[in-house]
Amino acid sequence: MSRWAVVLAGGIGSRFWPLSTPTRPKQLLPLVDSRPLLVAALERLEPLVPLTRTLVLTNSSLVDAVRSAAPRLPAENVIAEPRPVGTGGALAWGASEIERRENGESTMISVHADWSIADDAGFRRALDQAAALAETRHALVTVGIVPSRPDTGFGYIRPGAALAPGSFRVDRFVEKPSKSAAERLIGEGALWNSGIFAWRVGDFLSEIHRVTPELSPALKDAGPSADKFFASATPITVDVGVLERSANVAVIPGSFGWDDVGTWASLARVRSQDDHGNAAIGPAILVDAKHNVVHAEGTQVVLYGVNDLVVVARDGLTLVTTKAHSADLKTLIASLPPSVRDQQ
Repeated sequence: MSRWAVVLAGGIGSRFWPLSTPTRPKQLLPLVDSRPLLVAALERLEPLVPLTRTLVLTNSSLVDAVRSAAPRLPAENVIAEPRPVGTGGALAWGASEIERRENGESTMISVHADWSIADDAGFRRALDQAAALAETRHALVTVGIVPSRPDTGFGYIRPGAALAPGSFRVDRFVEKPSKSAAERLIGEGALWNSGIFAWRVGDFLSEIHRVTPELSPALKDAGPSADKFFASATPITVDVGVLERSANVAVIPGSFGWDDVGTWASLARVRSQDDHGNAAIGPAILVDAKHNVVHAEGTQVVLYGVNDLVVVARDGLTLVTTKAHSADLKTLIASLPPSVRDQQ
């Protein structure tokens, strides 16, 4: 029984403007270290799943950029999504492609391209445990992250009855609770919904045909044609379309320094910091400055006597904001003139 990996690498990551652009989105940026996030994700997976059995699903406009960033990945393993159909549609197509290339007995491990992971070996151990559970129990398995804070930006998974040592049936999913509700859920042992999955391809596709009418007809009619499937599938997330409707979902807890690095401010959690709590990449000088996030490309940046700022500098454009405001860049971007907003 072979194992495959599916890496979701779509989206443009507008919360990382002005560095992130439609032609160079978040997953292709070196936000945590010197490697693009996608490259780090592939290198992290490779000891567990070879590149020959790793599929990257991305926007059709990014296929060439992904192939350029990851030249050792077989070109045919970069799969274009002609139209966004949500994580449910993307993973359904990834599973059908694995079934077409090999068979439904294969195990599929799914991750996103734009995370930070502090403990790569621990991450792989969790994926191996999830895959083994999927293979022996024929369950749809997710890895829930042991929370480090009551974050209201994440969904939560409440484990139910024990299924096997270190694994549980899913009692229910809770989408982005209030802070008080998140604190209560954590007290009950709930986990963050990470978006890490493992299942046998045949089990996943069978469950789609059983509970997901938004995708099942498109899979039946598409055959080997990605264009036909993406044209007819109804966009839906895998959580809503499959997992929340299925009675065959299991969860294992994971603790390996997972972070979805969703905003500039979040980089303070995952980057190396100096003695004053500054997290800087690029040519930056910080004097009497504390707890700042700095990203400089192609230009020198100097901070003096300031705290808790986000400074992003690239050739011809510099953003200065507070950590708090960096979580709401969509409001800023909407107010900018196109000549500034759309600089490539």
